[in-house]
Amino acid sequence: MTFQQLEYVVEISKCGSINKAAQKLFLSQSGISTAVRELEQELGIRIFARSNRGVEFTQEGKEFLSYAISLLEQKHRIEGLYKDSRDDAPMRFSVSCQRYPFCVDAFLRLLDIAEDNRYHFSIRETGMDAVIDDVYDHRSDIGIICLTDLTEKIIRRLLDSRELSFHELAAVSPCIYVRREHPLAHLASVTEEDLDGYPYVSFDHDQGVASDFFEEYPMVSLKKPAKCISVNNRATAMYVLARTDAFTTGSGLLSEPVCNPSVITIPLEGKTCVHLGWIHGKNGKLSAQTEGFIHLLEKAVSDSIAFTTAFQQAALADRT
Repeated sequence: MTFQQLEYVVEISKCGSINKAAQKLFLSQSGISTAVRELEQELGIRIFARSNRGVEFTQEGKEFLSYAISLLEQKHRIEGLYKDSRDDAPMRFSVSCQRYPFCVDAFLRLLDIAEDNRYHFSIRETGMDAVIDDVYDHRSDIGIICLTDLTEKIIRRLLDSRELSFHELAAVSPCIYVRREHPLAHLASVTEEDLDGYPYVSFDHDQGVASDFFEEYPMVSLKKPAKCISVNNRATAMYVLARTDAFTTGSGLLSEPVCNPSVITIPLEGKTCVHLGWIHGKNGKLSAQTEGFIHLLEKAVSDSIAFTTAFQQAALADRT
Protein backbone atom coordinates (compact mmCIF):
# COMPACT_ATOMS: atom_id res chain seq x y z
CA MET A 1 0.00 0.00 0.00
CA THR A 2 1.35 3.43 -0.94
CA PHE A 3 0.35 7.01 -0.28
CA GLN A 4 -0.21 7.35 -4.01
CA GLN A 5 -2.88 4.65 -3.92
CA LEU A 6 -4.53 6.38 -0.96
CA GLU A 7 -4.57 9.67 -2.86
CA TYR A 8 -6.25 7.93 -5.83
CA VAL A 9 -9.01 6.53 -3.62
CA VAL A 10 -9.63 9.89 -1.91
CA GLU A 11 -9.73 11.73 -5.24
CA ILE A 12 -12.19 9.19 -6.67
CA SER A 13 -14.44 9.79 -3.64
CA LYS A 14 -14.35 13.54 -4.32
CA CYS A 15 -15.01 13.26 -8.06
CA GLY A 16 -17.51 10.39 -7.97
CA SER A 17 -15.88 8.55 -10.84
CA ILE A 18 -12.54 7.12 -11.86
CA ASN A 19 -12.60 8.99 -15.17
CA LYS A 20 -13.02 12.42 -13.55
CA ALA A 21 -10.36 11.63 -10.97
CA ALA A 22 -7.95 10.62 -13.71
CA GLN A 23 -8.58 13.88 -15.55
CA LYS A 24 -8.00 15.94 -12.43
CA LEU A 25 -4.78 14.09 -11.63
CA PHE A 26 -3.62 14.16 -15.27
CA LEU A 27 -3.39 10.38 -15.33
CA SER A 28 -4.88 7.64 -17.45
CA GLN A 29 -8.07 6.00 -16.27
CA SER A 30 -6.51 2.57 -16.70
CA GLY A 31 -3.51 3.56 -14.55
CA ILE A 32 -5.73 4.60 -11.62
CA SER A 33 -7.99 1.55 -12.03
CA THR A 34 -5.00 -0.79 -11.96
CA ALA A 35 -3.53 0.89 -8.85
CA VAL A 36 -6.82 0.66 -6.97
CA ARG A 37 -7.38 -2.95 -8.04
CA GLU A 38 -3.91 -3.90 -6.75
CA LEU A 39 -4.75 -2.17 -3.46
CA GLU A 40 -7.98 -4.14 -3.15
CA GLN A 41 -6.14 -7.39 -3.81
CA GLU A 42 -3.48 -6.55 -1.23
CA LEU A 43 -6.04 -5.75 1.48
CA GLY A 44 -8.54 -8.42 0.48
CA ILE A 45 -11.45 -6.00 0.33
CA ARG A 46 -13.61 -4.37 -2.30
CA ILE A 47 -13.38 -0.59 -1.97
CA PHE A 48 -16.12 0.41 -4.39
CA ALA A 49 -18.44 -0.99 -7.04
CA ARG A 50 -17.96 0.28 -10.59
CA SER A 51 -20.75 1.05 -13.05
CA ASN A 52 -21.45 3.24 -16.09
CA ARG A 53 -22.80 5.87 -13.69
CA GLY A 54 -19.56 6.04 -11.70
CA VAL A 55 -18.50 4.33 -8.49
CA GLU A 56 -20.24 3.58 -5.21
CA PHE A 57 -18.21 2.88 -2.11
CA THR A 58 -18.89 -0.34 -0.24
CA GLN A 59 -19.18 -0.39 3.57
CA GLU A 60 -15.57 -1.64 3.76
CA GLY A 61 -14.63 1.06 1.26
CA LYS A 62 -16.21 3.81 3.38
CA GLU A 63 -14.30 2.61 6.44
CA PHE A 64 -11.05 2.43 4.45
CA LEU A 65 -11.69 5.92 3.05
CA SER A 66 -11.87 7.41 6.56
CA TYR A 67 -8.48 5.91 7.44
CA ALA A 68 -6.99 7.00 4.11
CA ILE A 69 -8.07 10.60 4.65
CA SER A 70 -6.59 10.60 8.16
CA LEU A 71 -3.27 9.16 6.98
CA LEU A 72 -2.98 11.67 4.17
CA GLU A 73 -3.71 14.54 6.57
CA GLN A 74 -0.88 13.34 8.80
CA LYS A 75 1.42 13.05 5.80
CA HIS A 76 0.65 16.59 4.66
CA ARG A 77 1.13 17.90 8.19
CA ILE A 78 4.58 16.29 8.45
CA GLU A 79 5.55 17.56 5.00
CA GLY A 80 4.48 21.05 6.04
CA LEU A 81 6.67 20.91 9.11
CA TYR A 82 9.79 19.94 7.19
CA LYS A 83 9.30 21.43 3.75
CA ASP A 84 11.65 24.30 4.63
CA SER A 85 15.40 23.85 4.41
CA ARG A 86 17.10 22.23 7.37
CA ASP A 87 19.08 25.45 7.92
CA ASP A 88 15.79 27.16 8.71
CA ALA A 89 14.57 24.46 11.10
CA PRO A 90 13.88 25.68 14.65
CA MET A 91 16.46 25.10 17.36
CA ARG A 92 15.27 22.49 19.84
CA PHE A 93 16.33 21.96 23.44
CA SER A 94 14.69 20.52 26.56
CA VAL A 95 15.86 20.29 30.15
CA SER A 96 14.36 18.60 33.20
CA CYS A 97 15.51 19.70 36.62
CA GLN A 98 14.84 19.51 40.28
CA ARG A 99 13.36 22.73 41.58
CA TYR A 100 16.47 24.94 41.54
CA PRO A 101 16.23 28.67 40.73
CA PHE A 102 19.62 28.68 39.00
CA CYS A 103 18.17 26.29 36.39
CA VAL A 104 15.44 28.82 35.62
CA ASP A 105 18.08 31.56 35.49
CA ALA A 106 20.10 29.58 32.93
CA PHE A 107 16.96 28.94 30.89
CA LEU A 108 16.14 32.66 30.87
CA ARG A 109 19.66 33.38 29.64
CA LEU A 110 19.10 30.88 26.85
CA LEU A 111 15.95 32.72 25.82
CA ASP A 112 17.82 36.04 25.85
CA ILE A 113 20.40 34.93 23.30
CA ALA A 114 17.96 32.99 21.11
CA GLU A 115 15.12 35.49 20.83
CA ASP A 116 15.91 36.42 17.20
CA ASN A 117 15.95 32.80 16.00
CA ARG A 118 13.32 30.11 15.54
CA TYR A 119 13.32 27.77 18.52
CA HIS A 120 11.35 25.25 20.53
CA PHE A 121 12.69 25.17 24.09
CA SER A 122 11.20 23.52 27.17
CA ILE A 123 12.00 23.31 30.88
CA ARG A 124 10.35 20.95 33.34
CA GLU A 125 10.73 21.25 37.11
CA THR A 126 10.02 17.93 38.80
CA GLY A 127 11.37 15.30 41.19
CA MET A 128 14.69 13.53 40.72
CA ASP A 129 13.12 10.23 39.65
CA ALA A 130 11.20 12.00 36.87
CA VAL A 131 14.32 13.93 35.80
CA ILE A 132 16.24 10.68 35.39
CA ASP A 133 13.35 9.11 33.49
CA ASP A 134 13.09 12.12 31.16
CA VAL A 135 16.76 11.93 30.19
CA TYR A 136 16.73 8.13 29.88
CA ASP A 137 13.64 8.22 27.66
CA HIS A 138 15.08 11.11 25.57
CA ARG A 139 12.30 13.51 26.53
CA SER A 140 14.99 15.89 27.78
CA ASP A 141 18.47 16.58 26.48
CA ILE A 142 19.92 16.87 29.98
CA GLY A 143 18.72 16.78 33.57
CA ILE A 144 19.86 18.65 36.67
CA ILE A 145 19.91 16.76 39.99
CA CYS A 146 21.78 16.71 43.29
CA LEU A 147 23.71 14.07 45.20
CA THR A 148 24.60 13.90 48.88
CA ASP A 149 26.81 11.53 50.83
CA LEU A 150 23.67 9.72 51.98
CA THR A 151 22.14 9.34 48.51
CA GLU A 152 25.11 9.25 46.13
CA LYS A 153 25.71 5.49 46.16
CA ILE A 154 22.19 4.43 45.20
CA ILE A 155 21.67 7.27 42.69
CA ARG A 156 24.96 6.59 40.90
CA ARG A 157 24.06 2.90 40.75
CA LEU A 158 20.77 3.81 39.08
CA LEU A 159 22.48 6.16 36.66
CA ASP A 160 25.00 3.47 35.71
CA SER A 161 22.23 0.95 35.06
CA ARG A 162 20.67 3.41 32.65
CA GLU A 163 23.94 4.40 30.99
CA LEU A 164 23.71 7.96 32.31
CA SER A 165 26.63 10.01 33.59
CA PHE A 166 26.70 12.70 36.30
CA HIS A 167 28.78 15.86 35.75
CA GLU A 168 29.27 18.00 38.84
CA LEU A 169 28.60 21.73 38.64
CA ALA A 170 29.31 22.69 42.25
CA ALA A 171 29.44 21.41 45.81
CA VAL A 172 27.67 23.64 48.31
CA SER A 173 26.86 23.48 52.00
CA PRO A 174 23.22 22.62 52.79
CA CYS A 175 20.95 25.28 54.24
CA ILE A 176 17.45 25.84 55.52
CA TYR A 177 14.96 28.19 53.87
CA VAL A 178 12.87 30.43 56.16
CA ARG A 179 11.17 33.82 56.08
CA ARG A 180 13.11 36.94 57.08
CA GLU A 181 11.03 37.31 60.26
CA HIS A 182 11.40 33.67 61.34
CA PRO A 183 12.34 33.14 65.01
CA LEU A 184 15.62 31.52 63.85
CA ALA A 185 16.47 34.24 61.32
CA HIS A 186 18.91 35.99 63.70
CA LEU A 187 21.24 32.97 63.70
CA ALA A 188 24.33 32.75 61.48
CA SER A 189 23.80 28.97 61.27
CA VAL A 190 21.35 26.43 62.69
CA THR A 191 21.45 22.89 63.99
CA GLU A 192 18.86 20.17 63.56
CA GLU A 193 17.88 20.65 67.20
CA ASP A 194 17.08 24.32 66.50
CA LEU A 195 14.47 23.20 63.95
CA ASP A 196 12.53 20.96 66.28
CA GLY A 197 8.87 22.01 66.51
CA TYR A 198 8.70 24.10 63.33
CA PRO A 199 6.54 23.00 60.35
CA TYR A 200 8.48 21.25 57.59
CA VAL A 201 7.80 21.92 53.89
CA SER A 202 8.53 19.22 51.30
CA PHE A 203 7.64 18.52 47.70
CA ASP A 204 5.07 15.90 46.77
CA HIS A 205 6.39 12.58 45.49
CA ASP A 206 4.62 9.67 43.89
CA GLN A 207 3.79 6.84 46.23
CA GLY A 208 6.68 4.41 46.55
CA VAL A 209 9.42 6.88 45.56
CA ALA A 210 12.43 6.37 47.85
CA SER A 211 13.66 9.25 50.00
CA ASP A 212 16.97 9.10 48.11
CA PHE A 213 15.18 10.92 45.28
CA PHE A 214 13.97 13.82 47.42
CA GLU A 215 15.56 17.19 46.80
CA GLU A 216 15.28 18.29 50.41
CA TYR A 217 18.52 17.68 52.29
CA PRO A 218 18.18 14.41 54.25
CA MET A 219 18.55 14.74 58.01
CA VAL A 220 18.52 11.24 59.43
CA SER A 221 18.98 12.34 63.03
CA LEU A 222 16.03 14.73 62.97
CA LYS A 223 12.86 13.11 64.22
CA LYS A 224 9.87 13.24 61.91
CA PRO A 225 8.29 16.70 62.23
CA ALA A 226 4.85 16.82 63.84
CA LYS A 227 3.80 19.50 61.33
CA CYS A 228 4.35 18.68 57.65
CA ILE A 229 3.31 20.69 54.59
CA SER A 230 3.47 19.14 51.09
CA VAL A 231 3.50 21.24 47.92
CA ASN A 232 4.08 20.39 44.28
CA ASN A 233 5.95 23.43 42.91
CA ARG A 234 8.69 25.83 43.92
CA ALA A 235 6.57 29.00 43.79
CA THR A 236 4.02 27.61 46.26
CA ALA A 237 6.83 26.46 48.55
CA MET A 238 8.24 29.98 48.60
CA TYR A 239 4.81 31.48 49.35
CA VAL A 240 4.30 29.09 52.29
CA LEU A 241 7.76 29.82 53.68
CA ALA A 242 7.24 33.57 53.32
CA ARG A 243 3.94 33.52 55.24
CA THR A 244 4.61 30.99 58.02
CA ASP A 245 7.27 29.79 60.43
CA ALA A 246 7.81 26.69 58.29
CA PHE A 247 11.21 25.69 56.95
CA THR A 248 12.66 23.41 54.34
CA THR A 249 16.15 22.20 53.53
CA GLY A 250 18.24 22.11 50.38
CA SER A 251 21.19 23.61 48.58
CA GLY A 252 20.38 27.07 49.93
CA LEU A 253 21.17 28.65 46.57
CA LEU A 254 19.22 31.71 45.50
CA SER A 255 19.29 33.39 42.09
CA GLU A 256 18.86 37.13 41.74
CA PRO A 257 16.56 37.04 38.66
CA VAL A 258 14.06 34.72 40.38
CA CYS A 259 14.67 35.50 44.06
CA ASN A 260 11.85 35.90 46.58
CA PRO A 261 13.17 38.65 48.89
CA SER A 262 10.94 37.46 51.73
CA VAL A 263 12.79 34.13 52.01
CA ILE A 264 16.36 33.73 53.27
CA THR A 265 18.69 30.77 53.64
CA ILE A 266 20.75 29.87 56.70
CA PRO A 267 23.61 27.32 56.70
CA LEU A 268 22.88 24.00 58.40
CA GLU A 269 25.65 23.02 60.78
CA GLY A 270 27.66 19.79 60.68
CA LYS A 271 26.45 18.55 57.27
CA THR A 272 28.35 17.38 54.21
CA CYS A 273 28.04 19.10 50.87
CA VAL A 274 25.25 18.93 48.31
CA HIS A 275 26.70 18.04 44.89
CA LEU A 276 24.81 19.73 42.06
CA GLY A 277 25.26 18.46 38.52
CA TRP A 278 23.78 17.58 35.16
CA ILE A 279 23.14 14.13 33.70
CA HIS A 280 23.27 12.89 30.14
CA GLY A 281 23.46 9.62 28.27
CA LYS A 282 26.98 8.17 28.36
CA ASN A 283 26.86 7.18 24.70
CA GLY A 284 25.01 10.26 23.45
CA LYS A 285 26.73 13.18 21.78
CA LEU A 286 25.93 16.61 23.13
CA SER A 287 24.31 18.90 20.60
CA ALA A 288 25.67 22.40 20.10
CA GLN A 289 22.52 23.73 21.72
CA THR A 290 23.02 21.52 24.78
CA GLU A 291 26.68 22.50 25.11
CA GLY A 292 25.65 26.14 24.95
CA PHE A 293 23.09 25.66 27.71
CA ILE A 294 25.65 23.89 29.92
CA HIS A 295 27.93 26.93 29.67
CA LEU A 296 25.00 29.15 30.67
CA LEU A 297 24.20 26.76 33.51
CA GLU A 298 27.77 26.88 34.83
CA LYS A 299 27.66 30.69 34.82
CA ALA A 300 24.23 30.72 36.47
CA VAL A 301 25.44 28.41 39.27
CA SER A 302 28.55 30.52 39.82
CA ASP A 303 26.48 33.71 39.97
CA SER A 304 23.97 32.02 42.27
CA ILE A 305 26.67 31.00 44.73
CA ALA A 306 28.08 34.54 44.79
CA PHE A 307 24.61 36.11 45.13
CA THR A 308 23.60 33.71 47.92
CA THR A 309 26.74 34.42 49.92
CA ALA A 310 26.23 38.18 49.65
CA PHE A 311 22.50 37.83 50.34
CA GLN A 312 23.08 35.76 53.49
CA GLN A 313 25.63 38.25 54.79
CA ALA A 314 23.39 41.22 54.10
CA ALA A 315 20.34 39.52 55.62
CA LEU A 316 22.30 38.62 58.78
CA ALA A 317 23.57 42.19 59.09
CA ASP A 318 20.00 43.51 58.84
CA ARG A 319 18.87 41.14 61.62
CA THR A 320 21.69 41.88 64.10
